[in-house]
Amino acid sequence: MNVRPDFSKNANRAETAPAFLSVWDMHSYYGESYIVQGISFNVHEGEILALLGRNGAGKTTTLRSIARMDSPQVNHGEIWLDHQPLHKMASYEAASVGLGLVPEDRCIIPGLTVEENLQLAQIAPPIGWSIERLYDLFPRLGERRSQEGVTLSGGEQQMLSIARALARDIKVLLLDEPYEGLAPVIVDEIEKTLRVIKEQGMTTILVEQNAVRALQLADRAIILDTGSIVFDGSAAEVLENSQLRAEYLAI
Repeated sequence: MNVRPDFSKNANRAETAPAFLSVWDMHSYYGESYIVQGISFNVHEGEILALLGRNGAGKTTTLRSIARMDSPQVNHGEIWLDHQPLHKMASYEAASVGLGLVPEDRCIIPGLTVEENLQLAQIAPPIGWSIERLYDLFPRLGERRSQEGVTLSGGEQQMLSIARALARDIKVLLLDEPYEGLAPVIVDEIEKTLRVIKEQGMTTILVEQNAVRALQLADRAIILDTGSIVFDGSAAEVLENSQLRAEYLAI
């Protein structure tokens, strides 16, 4: 008899160490569709967590649930960020206490220049990320500060979307498919930037289909399968475990 391997030694329960962001027994739905089925995990301050799985596993739903978006609906569970109960907040309130979601479609505002997109997002006065500091982080944006944001290349729009999130002096960066459709050289550039902001203490959750690139960047990995956690451990462990990668990531 074939026995399915168990990679879930830490799955579906939060770690015992203190967490910066904590998700406990979260259940999320789109209408009648039950997508996220009671997941629990912690993210520690300054950590990059790769949230992986096949298409339809519940990765984007998990990000949107943490960000308290109107859809999906979180019907049960708790989400805490730095002692703040996100599960009791609307999306704008969650944003105000430090969540920054960079969606897959980037949502650059038409009719506004690069700088105007950043000015619209920035808190006043900026605490950590001034616009000039963001231009230091993304020199291409500085060169195109007067260009309409929607006319930028795909990679430059992704940079602008990340910079716009940072402009609000966030505590946690939520990235949904940041490498989607980008040339490898641009992925290298964005990855380098994510390493820089990690060095400066940013906590990041990364959803990415390019699992190998995500794992090479991340400290930890969580793998979802049909809305449940099947692995929670180090990114290095996933890279070294060909059976785990083949079963849940098809790589």
